[in-house]
Amino acid sequence: METVSTNRAHGGTQGVYKHASSATGTEMTFSVFVPDHTAGETLPVVWYLSGLTCTHANVTEKGEFREACARHRVIFVAPDTSPRGEGVPDDAEGAYDFGLGAGFYVDATEAPYAANYRMQSYIESELPALIGDQFPADMSRQSIMGHSMGGHGALTIALRNPDQFKAVSAFAPIVSPLNCPWGEKALSGYIGTDKAAWRAYDACALIQDGARLPDILVDQGTADNFLEGQLKPELLVETCKAAEQPLTLRMQEGYDHSYYFISTFMSDHLDWHAERLKA
Repeated sequence: METVSTNRAHGGTQGVYKHASSATGTEMTFSVFVPDHTAGETLPVVWYLSGLTCTHANVTEKGEFREACARHRVIFVAPDTSPRGEGVPDDAEGAYDFGLGAGFYVDATEAPYAANYRMQSYIESELPALIGDQFPADMSRQSIMGHSMGGHGALTIALRNPDQFKAVSAFAPIVSPLNCPWGEKALSGYIGTDKAAWRAYDACALIQDGARLPDILVDQGTADNFLEGQLKPELLVETCKAAEQPLTLRMQEGYDHSYYFISTFMSDHLDWHAERLKA
């Protein structure tokens, strides 16, 4: 692991790091905020998964999470959204919603993407092992959150790994990739045309198929321009109600899809995560 940069902030250290990933076959960059702590002490970990077109830098620079993380004494990890580098296949037309910056947190099975687009394995296995080895992290206390495509990633990863993550929340998540254009494009390109194989990457489908969590927190802005066509939170509400899966959905009046929205409610989400990580 190589240190790219470190800065003091809110009584802690904000770092950016990179390493050679065996999962993606590329160099991967991520950021970690570590509150000050005593020698030998370990702290719980909150993962944040970013949305389409983003890198680790978006939330690191605009997420306004450090004060709450320092107050609750939790480590905040922000990975990239896809493999990058020369030779990594991208969308043939350079579209923003597939390829570089749009890994969708899946393990691709279709050529030519299968060789590098293994973000599920990277987030669920490889990067946690690195964090546990290189940082003062208590890996028995992890939670996960995300925005948009990253909200989809957080929900599906938590639903597939309920013993690994003690809490999950999302900002404006893609709740059902099987039922929106972003998801249909990404999953058909990465996984193939058999929609039965998509269900492992769809929060609503996972709940319908029996996955359960203690509770789920979602914030969604009412002025989000992707609300009706791509995000469709009503599908998650209907699915959770039918399955008796606890869900708190807060429709935030006038908020859009941007980091103005995310940063406004970031502290609320971290309060919610910290309560469950302490339990």
